[in-house]
Amino acid sequence: MKLLHALLLIFCFIPSAHATTLPPSVVQALKLAHIPLDSIGVEVREVNASTPLISVNAKQSMNPASTMKLLTTYAGLELLGPSYSWKTEAYIDGKLEQDVLHGDLILKGYGDPKLTLEKLWLWLHELRSRGLREIRGDLVLDNSVFQLAPHDPAEFDNEPMRPYNTGPDALLLNFNSVHLRFIPEGKKIKIISTPELAGIKLDNRVTVATVKRSCSNWNEALSMQLQGDTLLVQGVYPIQCGERERHVSLLSHSSYLYAVFLTLWQEMGGLLQGTLREGAVTGSAILFSTHHSASLAELIRDINKFSNNVMARQLFLSLGGTAEAPANITQSELTIRNWLTQKELHFPELVLENGAGLSRRERISPFSLALLLRSAQRSPLSTEFEASLPIVGVDGTFKKRLTDSKAASHAHLKTGSLEGVQAVAGYVQSLSGKQWILVFLINHPNAAAGRQAQNALIEWVQLQN
Repeated sequence: MKLLHALLLIFCFIPSAHATTLPPSVVQALKLAHIPLDSIGVEVREVNASTPLISVNAKQSMNPASTMKLLTTYAGLELLGPSYSWKTEAYIDGKLEQDVLHGDLILKGYGDPKLTLEKLWLWLHELRSRGLREIRGDLVLDNSVFQLAPHDPAEFDNEPMRPYNTGPDALLLNFNSVHLRFIPEGKKIKIISTPELAGIKLDNRVTVATVKRSCSNWNEALSMQLQGDTLLVQGVYPIQCGERERHVSLLSHSSYLYAVFLTLWQEMGGLLQGTLREGAVTGSAILFSTHHSASLAELIRDINKFSNNVMARQLFLSLGGTAEAPANITQSELTIRNWLTQKELHFPELVLENGAGLSRRERISPFSLALLLRSAQRSPLSTEFEASLPIVGVDGTFKKRLTDSKAASHAHLKTGSLEGVQAVAGYVQSLSGKQWILVFLINHPNAAAGRQAQNALIEWVQLQN
């Protein structure tokens, strides 16, 4: 009897290998990447389990990169609802007679994350069909629904023309992005800009490389600079790379929308005699037409599957607005924290900046992310949430990872990547049919090399009974 009691005591004090130990394949991959264990945070647990299968540094406050979008999109689904849509309104301030507006056309935005060129074209065509052709006043843009400090697109990584650095705006159009296509034609390179921006000229000084260069960094020898009303593109292009494309952000939100509007409006036979002006909808203005976005349930697929930072920031801000007051970052953060409290999710380490993860300040722990994912799985909206995540080996940011693995198609995982940060978080379905929550964050200068360790853990979890 005494022997049995002693054995039980010994057993009780043996630490659980499952709860603390990483699989050998993961440990080996981390060693090869020169990433120490104190630079990672891992939490793996069955969805309905009270204790984790693996927990390593799980309560450590870490930079989650784009896995922070899990918090923003889940909060959006529950607070706004899956059928929520954004509106953009067109007002006429003046008298409309025989297709001529003797006054201003006012566009008021409410933060639509995905008002694309195609949708704007269709909406402007509707305005023409409603009997508007000539505007003898100004185009007035009302973006007052978002109350924001001036945005510096160079602040994050000194790459102000990168579209992911575009700041939020209540009248965001086409992610404020210009698509440039480089087409080799003999010994010259043709550049096609979409959309064409009224008032902006393209000065193409690109030459063809005389020696072969790597196509993986084909645009490394190219530079772009907006000089007044001219976009200067110069440098050397490796002709053996064929056609390539790049997206750039050149103008402020208002200037971009005005330039695109002018181009499309003139193509439709419309006229604008006035110019661009920013201002609020006046008391004398009459609502002329309203454009509605796709539903939130549809738009969060773009946010999570393709890790769209601009759309995530738009959603984050939309959570903080009310009918009485414009949205701002402080109010959005307060809204999310109050929602977490109501759901009894206590994340003391949480630091929010923009809700997109494109931040050096944002923080959350793997443990908190796992609790968030467990809560989402128990939500009535779990199907919509999980469907927004990339399918391993199939689509989104996971399309080219683990394509030949047995784990392909058996996991929905959000990725996150910054310099010094590599993250995955989401759900894995094992061969036994069990659903697992997996969170694996790496904060280390060699983080990019840690993807193999993350892949190894995904495959290991997928084989669990």
